[in-house]
Amino acid sequence: MNRTMSGVAALSASALLLSACGLSEDEGTTEEVAAGSVDSSALEGASLSVGSKDFDEQLLLGQLTIQMLSAAGADVTDETNIQGSTATRQALLRGEIDVYYDYTGTGWITYLKHTENIADPQELYQAVKEEDLQKNGLVWGEPAPFNNTYAMAVTEEFAEDNDLETLSDMATYMSDNPDATVCVESEFAARPDGLPGMQKAYNMDIPSSSIQSLGTGVIYQQVDQGECDFGEVFTTDGRIATLGLIPLEDDKGFFPLYNGAPIVQEENENGEAILEVLQPLSETLTTEVMSELNAQVSSEGLPPEQVASDYLKEEGFIE
Repeated sequence: MNRTMSGVAALSASALLLSACGLSEDEGTTEEVAAGSVDSSALEGASLSVGSKDFDEQLLLGQLTIQMLSAAGADVTDETNIQGSTATRQALLRGEIDVYYDYTGTGWITYLKHTENIADPQELYQAVKEEDLQKNGLVWGEPAPFNNTYAMAVTEEFAEDNDLETLSDMATYMSDNPDATVCVESEFAARPDGLPGMQKAYNMDIPSSSIQSLGTGVIYQQVDQGECDFGEVFTTDGRIATLGLIPLEDDKGFFPLYNGAPIVQEENENGEAILEVLQPLSETLTTEVMSELNAQVSSEGLPPEQVASDYLKEEGFIE
């Protein structure tokens, strides 16, 4: 992706463009967050905008980021809940947001257009970091340990009745039962690291009539209720455990690693400080932690702002 970088001055002019994407009902800056272990002067006087994509984990990461940067002294505007990966990245490239968390696998496959996976998480991160900086002027902060990759999930009963453990098993089942329902979100249906690539890797023939496009959150419930035989899920989503769903093993290793990391523009004068503030937070975000936090949002219905605040206080980042 070769795009011209926007200057930092574009931040204030762009606030109106994304105002409809904010989580908070009140537009403008977030409430003050008292500093705990966060250096309260690290971003003193900075005016920053934080973005995120539009699903629960991203909304949560956005709120964690907002509260960490606020605790570091910044005046932070909430621009989370942007629809889709490409739109969120474009907002960063245009200078409409200062930072958001994205995923190494998305960077490698979707943005940088590679087709071969890198199996080692650190090697993948370094490759994405170096190429995205060189080509697009974007700086990736240190990645979190959690890996939120894709999976296809089924109910435990459906798996047992049909001897399903792997995606290869799913391919066989689809060959024998072409009318089986496969539920995915619209983005996954078009991404090279999504349904098209999965079908190619597993020689899986899924008739278009069998594919249902649903909202991300709806898929979990539809699989649980038997309305979808197979459903696309995120591996750190707490609803997998809550509903007792079974993710099928990616036995050919098709899906890339998706470690979350904050990204800023190289030109952003506050970029280095932003990444330094967020690094201690990222280090705590394991797959287990993200699954538990996501469950509080997706299954228990708690606001991402509250879950983020509770976690940051528990970990001693804020007071």
